[in-house]
Amino acid sequence: MLKVNEYFNGTVKSIALANAEGTATVGVMEAGEYEFGTSTKEYMTVISGSITTLLPGEKEWKTFKKGETFIVEKNEKFKVKMTEQTAYYCKYE
Repeated sequence: MLKVNEYFNGTVKSIALANAEGTATVGVMEAGEYEFGTSTKEYMTVISGSITTLLPGEKEWKTFKKGETFIVEKNEKFKVKMTEQTAYYCKYE
């Protein structure tokens, strides 16, 4: 069964799925800045738009565009910001 998640007063929404490829979410974020925490290793791929992120241990923000992926290790916090609505695919390990 699909699970719908909603965060930050509805400005971030995702649908979780689990299949033979593993567990993942597909979601959208409104323009804004958000901080997330991980409980597993996450591979986040931009589907539409772009995500500027401040990854753990980094001092500089880096922008990822459509088709690009960034990785966040387990038990870390990271920040993201978008200037427009953005869609993403996040695979969990």
